[in-house]
Amino acid sequence: MSYYYQENRGGFLSSIPPVTKNLILVNVIIFVATIINENFMIGTFGLFYPSSPYFHWWQVITHMFMHGGFFHIFFNMYTLFIFGVVVERIIGSRKFVLFYFICGLGAAALQIGTQYLEMQAFISAGATQSIAALKSTPTVGASGAIYGVLIGYAMLFPESKMTLIFPPVTLSAKWMVIIFAAIEL
Repeated sequence: MSYYYQENRGGFLSSIPPVTKNLILVNVIIFVATIINENFMIGTFGLFYPSSPYFHWWQVITHMFMHGGFFHIFFNMYTLFIFGVVVERIIGSRKFVLFYFICGLGAAALQIGTQYLEMQAFISAGATQSIAALKSTPTVGASGAIYGVLIGYAMLFPESKMTLIFPPVTLSAKWMVIIFAAIEL
């Protein structure tokens, strides 16, 4: 059997590498649970600022599996499917799962660091309502981990061409990742 051709008898799902497939499945299952009991799920598993009374240590991991709506999870999982499959196949499942969680944890650290700076500004300004809002608003989503997967793809294939749907522009992967970062900031 050729290296380039592998017969696939298990159907579509069997062609997805295991970590990517399981991350998508777990995210979808947790999203359904969130639809059923949103207040509990977001309040327990979303990432709160560390000095918030709602903060729990596990939230630095669990927030990566929470999503704020259908389009949020759809675009995150679509992006994970498109790029995660490729990155996982290249670096292997063990490295990919480690890479994914390191990216998600790094994003959580950046989020908390940004919130810390906001908190200091609110304290200096005596903005008690803003302080209360910051402490009671959770961060949810796999976006940090997903962006890490995009960066991984761009590092592996920097000149690979990618086309945006709107506006219809084709750029190399390295420039696409830089533009996405600029938009997010």
